Amino acid sequence: MKSRILLSLAGLLVFGFALYGCNNPEGLSRVLGSFGAGVGGAPVGDYAASAVKSVQAVAHAAEDFTPEQEYYIGRAVGASLLSKYHPYHDAKANAYVNEVGQALAMFSDMPQTYGGYHFLIIDSTEINAFAAPGGLVFITRGMLRCCSGENALAAVLAHEIAHVEHKDALRAIKRARTTEALAIIGGEALKQAGGSDVARLTNIFADSIGDIMTTMVNNGYSRTLEYEADKAAITILVRTGYNPSGLPDMLEAMQKRLTPGGTDFAKTHPAPSDRIHELANLARVAEINEPPARVARFKAALGNI
Repeated sequence: MKSRILLSLAGLLVFGFALYGCNNPEGLSRVLGSFGAGVGGAPVGDYAASAVKSVQAVAHAAEDFTPEQEYYIGRAVGASLLSKYHPYHDAKANAYVNEVGQALAMFSDMPQTYGGYHFLIIDSTEINAFAAPGGLVFITRGMLRCCSGENALAAVLAHEIAHVEHKDALRAIKRARTTEALAIIGGEALKQAGGSDVARLTNIFADSIGDIMTTMVNNGYSRTLEYEADKAAITILVRTGYNPSGLPDMLEAMQKRLTPGGTDFAKTHPAPSDRIHELANLARVAEINEPPARVARFKAALGNI
């Protein structure tokens, strides 16, 4: 009986997820497939498994999510994000960004996630970057144009990795949703679950992903969380061997490019000048002299971005 209920729930969530997260599920599946390739042999486009796991996940407080649950929630968030933005189809550029990102992730406080870290360039002139739960990191072409070199790119990616290790996106899920989901999933009612209960769980899941999307794309994290991510990014950069001055250097470049009152980074993050001030005691600003090999590979991969 329970297995039939879960299968019905999965079917309904697949339908709702397709409507909620993407106008072209097949195309989206192909894009996300590059994220999940080689992870347990399961393609990221396997919506049914994702749906069941994600609904179970929202029944827990954010700090209690398992790595597997974070992974499935992150997949749904990534799907929603890619319904708003399009991926940048340049294999060489994406491979390079992933190479830098993977090196940084290894030196973070969360070097491993259930599905691994994956980095994707978004084809947008907006200046922004996003980190979905479980290690999916997105960076726009506009943000890449603010990076003068690999040190600056590493700084952006390290900041997003810090959001992953701090589980900042999961904090956005409203407690009321997890409480309601727990009441349905954890009680005797599930054994006799009818259409109304399944529909409620479907809505809770969609709304939970909506909570994360609203925070990441529209409202942004609190100043405290952003400053903490910057601090962690400095630690990651130093451990990996990058000059931590890459972070204030990148923020200074952003300060010149951002449009006040804009809808991108300027709307969802503290002013770059404020972040530079906070970093003053953490990152000793010094001239950045990158090794010739780094300069060459940065220009080769991102020179036409």
